[in-house]
Amino acid sequence: MSKRRKKEALYFWLFISPWLIGFVGFLLGPMIASVYISLTEWDSFTPPEWVGLDNYAKALTEDPIFWKALWNTFFFAAVSVPLGLIIGVWLANLLNKRVKGRKLFRTFIYLPTLVPLVATAMVFKMVLAPSGPLNDLLGWFGIDGPEWLLSATWIKPALIILSVWGAGGATVLLLSAMNGIPRELYEAAEIDGASPWRQFWSVTFPQITPVIFFNLIMGLIGAFQIFSQVYILAPGGNVGGPDNASQMMVTLLFQEAFSFYHFGYASAVAWLLFVVILLFTLLAFRTAGKWVFYETEVK
Repeated sequence: MSKRRKKEALYFWLFISPWLIGFVGFLLGPMIASVYISLTEWDSFTPPEWVGLDNYAKALTEDPIFWKALWNTFFFAAVSVPLGLIIGVWLANLLNKRVKGRKLFRTFIYLPTLVPLVATAMVFKMVLAPSGPLNDLLGWFGIDGPEWLLSATWIKPALIILSVWGAGGATVLLLSAMNGIPRELYEAAEIDGASPWRQFWSVTFPQITPVIFFNLIMGLIGAFQIFSQVYILAPGGNVGGPDNASQMMVTLLFQEAFSFYHFGYASAVAWLLFVVILLFTLLAFRTAGKWVFYETEVK
């Protein structure tokens, strides 16, 4: 390497050193440590005791709460992610119309995304109370509202409603994708006599599938890692209640680590969650070739 190239390389490593230090110290290092901890029994007060794969065997064969938490997390992700995408596409399509005041409507749609998640969850805890505004609204129509946060049947729908409330982020990305679609494609479709519905499915939807795919991946990862909403909405501080109906993978991990001091078992649960997220992400990428369209591709 020339003297100039060495100098450039030195500046490169110098400028990325803060990120490298943070990555090794706060991400890679703890990940490697958690692999070792997952193979031990450790309460953070006494030296860890090697148990091999016992923690993984316990989660998969002995702990019914683990499977309950896995099912709850899967159900939440399977409903909230597609529902959020459908609402996001619908809102983006509406906001893409040339109507008066659409900039104001776009602002209102995006505002919930700017509110911190903790603050939003606290507001929803009041809204979903047995005598809260939502049940009062249902009462006007003669509907006896359920005890959203106290019922094992309704706690998951309550969490899904809260997740859909933040669909504005996906809406903005989808709206940007729609704005980037060439107008000539719609003009050609109109000349061919395509209806607005046909224009959406034949022109708009294929053009925005890359953004839909991005939101799908990010939504899946976020849904499988849900924690703050469950923790804040927990009735009476009973995280995972009632009857473990809202117990999610991350809340189970949190309880095992910081309530019961089973750090080895909690680390094993964390790595099992990582495997689940990885499998669903790979599945999404595997099927993407059948419905995601890019401009440079010929289908």
